[in-house]
Amino acid sequence: MDSDRILNINEVLVRREILEIPFSCDLKSCKGACCTLESELGAPVSKEEIDEIKEILPVVKQYISQTHIDEIEQNGYYEFKENELMLRSVNNRDCVFVYYENSIAKCAIEKAYFDGKINFRKPISCHLFPIRISDFGGDVLRYEKFNECNPALEKGKEENITIAEFCKDSLIRKYGEDWYNKLMNKSGR
Repeated sequence: MDSDRILNINEVLVRREILEIPFSCDLKSCKGACCTLESELGAPVSKEEIDEIKEILPVVKQYISQTHIDEIEQNGYYEFKENELMLRSVNNRDCVFVYYENSIAKCAIEKAYFDGKINFRKPISCHLFPIRISDFGGDVLRYEKFNECNPALEKGKEENITIAEFCKDSLIRKYGEDWYNKLMNKSGR
């Protein structure tokens, strides 16, 4: 990676593409693909998030299908794979916390949060998507590109917003408003 393509914001390295690439989720087109990508690995989660989910699980179960409840009750909602804690998926596809609304995959944790039933929105890795955090002795933020998100690139162009702007709430949640403002000052927008 070229050093001019990476910004250092309070010891968090950010690939410049996050400030440059247009992006705005288009759920009508992608159908919530980020929650249903085919993979043995689910969304990365922290130990603290696992503990948080354990506390809210009875509420969240009210939003998911019996198949997903059975998966959680038989195998749990997370696993340790490739040295990371990950949410489980059903049939290597749907996150265990997916529910469907008008054929769009959505997060049951986030639904319970917006319904005012819990105080935890969802794992930060999900909230930050399409930004992924790699750890190279500290956080490195990069854009995780998936073909399923191509409609989001088009919608981002139409709305004239970048990944960083689309992910404002999650970036502030993770790093704080002061950090976010410093990042956006580097964008020239």
